[in-house]
Amino acid sequence: MSRAVSVRYGDQVSTFQKLEHARREPSNVQLFRYCAVTWNAHRIHYDAAYAATEGYPNVLVQSHLHGAFITSYCTDWMGQAGRLERLEYSVRRYACPGDVLTCRGEVTGSEPDARPGYQRITLKVSEVRESDEVECAIGEATIILPRRPEV
Repeated sequence: MSRAVSVRYGDQVSTFQKLEHARREPSNVQLFRYCAVTWNAHRIHYDAAYAATEGYPNVLVQSHLHGAFITSYCTDWMGQAGRLERLEYSVRRYACPGDVLTCRGEVTGSEPDARPGYQRITLKVSEVRESDEVECAIGEATIILPRRPEV
């Protein structure tokens, strides 16, 4: 898991800057709990024998859990003073318990926000299965960060 910063300032961020990676390792217990709290009763997420009938090697990480990993990656990076204004993601490939998923990101844009004292940051983010470097999810986020006060 990445280390969250307390405050990240928009004027310290530059386009093409790579974000520190964050690893997630979903477990069977995590998938079961996620099904419970989201009322997702699809057997493919908790019954390995059923998942096998669908052609999968194990139960599958829920699409929304992939999104939760990407969301927390963005919010950890932006710090307490940042605001996640927009996040779009798309799940492209499946992942199973035991897979190590790495969240990656890059700053693709940085411009002053309409509100004085703030910077609008655009990120390209992805979640990659480490075993074969397949992108399980990709996305884009817009984050509003404060700028350091002028002295």
